[in-house]
Amino acid sequence: MQTVGLEDDITIRLSQDHADIKLQCDVPSLSTDQTNLVIRAAAAVLRRYERTLGMDIALTKRIPMGAGLGGGSSDAAATIIGLNRLLNLGWSAMEMAQVGQALGSDVPFFFFAPSAVVTGRGEHVSPVRLKGSRWIVLVNPGFSVETKWAYQELSSTRAQVPALSHHQAALDREREISWDQIVHAAENDFETPVFAAHPDLRAIKQDLITQGADMALLSGSGATVFGVFRDEARAKHAHAHFQQRPQYRVFVVPTASGPLIANP
Repeated sequence: MQTVGLEDDITIRLSQDHADIKLQCDVPSLSTDQTNLVIRAAAAVLRRYERTLGMDIALTKRIPMGAGLGGGSSDAAATIIGLNRLLNLGWSAMEMAQVGQALGSDVPFFFFAPSAVVTGRGEHVSPVRLKGSRWIVLVNPGFSVETKWAYQELSSTRAQVPALSHHQAALDREREISWDQIVHAAENDFETPVFAAHPDLRAIKQDLITQGADMALLSGSGATVFGVFRDEARAKHAHAHFQQRPQYRVFVVPTASGPLIANP
């Protein structure tokens, strides 16, 4: 798993006026009630801290929702990181990951970002050094793929889980990985069922390769497809190509080189 330079912003302020966790978001369609991962993350921190505090949280969204990009999970992790600093809790990355694990399988990774090998249900995170940097073009088709549906389709359409290839197994044993190793090992089992239901996503993948990407894959269970480019110029050329289609949301971003940042 690898973070990239597409980020939401979360601002947390403690409140003397109320004892609730209140969330505001600049995207009206995003639920801001107790089902939101940001509120659930803040509540989980307070339970472990054994305190009741009022707080006002503002969320500015840039990461598309329901896109297979871990936006909600990264927001939950950022909330935990922010409160760890704001409340001077002194929790380690492992302690924060324990809180995050109960919220979602992708959450623990973000405490060890930018690069890690993640196994199990997401609870086993091994940070790695990914040598060099790349530019990423993210193409979101303007619709989402329901994660639960994708898992059900994957389960019903394959007879067995294929064994890891030599290139994939090697990633589990190393603490320093090259992009060439990633390119050789990269695949996504979700592509078979998701592309069957949404052939436009297969076309986006092929188009990214045609535009010069070293590799392209469905991100998570979709619906975003990403391409990995060696240089910014080629990535921006591909970005311009996809921007001609108004239904798409397209981003060109560098791979991230540091952890999530908590500013005072």
